[in-house]
Amino acid sequence: MREITLYIAVSLDGFIADRDGGVSWLDRWQADEERYAEFIRGIDTVVMGWNTYFQVTRELSPGCWPYAGLKTYVCTNRPLPPEEGVEFTSRGVCSLVRELARGAGKGVWVCGGADTAQQLIRAGLIGRYWLTVLPVILGGGVRLFGDLAESVPLRLVSAEKRGDLAELILERAPEGGSGQ
Repeated sequence: MREITLYIAVSLDGFIADRDGGVSWLDRWQADEERYAEFIRGIDTVVMGWNTYFQVTRELSPGCWPYAGLKTYVCTNRPLPPEEGVEFTSRGVCSLVRELARGAGKGVWVCGGADTAQQLIRAGLIGRYWLTVLPVILGGGVRLFGDLAESVPLRLVSAEKRGDLAELILERAPEGGSGQ
């Protein structure tokens, strides 16, 4: 079974985008390239929603697809022209991720956004949460976890200070477990 990981940057107050849906606030902090390389070695598939795809191609990395060499699925109902290495699908994200989890390969990276992550969290499909918490309070915007109807027990795997950033790695707690 392939591991499904939500790997994402989040503000201290739990937002992944500002009030306008933008992510330019991320620019202030330098990504830890060594840590990213460690993460990406275990990944061969990326799953994201339309908004994340749009932000990556228009705001974060215009003109340069940062996930070259990885199979990318973009969940959207928009009719889009084919793109090398990217599959646009109107299939439900939970159905897609269940199939990917059962298939062969390395890990699956849930890259974003909030709606995609929330659907997978509700369905119990995310096994690992790798969150980089940035030292900023946005006060509003796109909340990563939204309003989940049920709690999700997790187990802390590691917590590290990386410059001004806090990196948290958590896993779903075993069924019926306390998370410890």
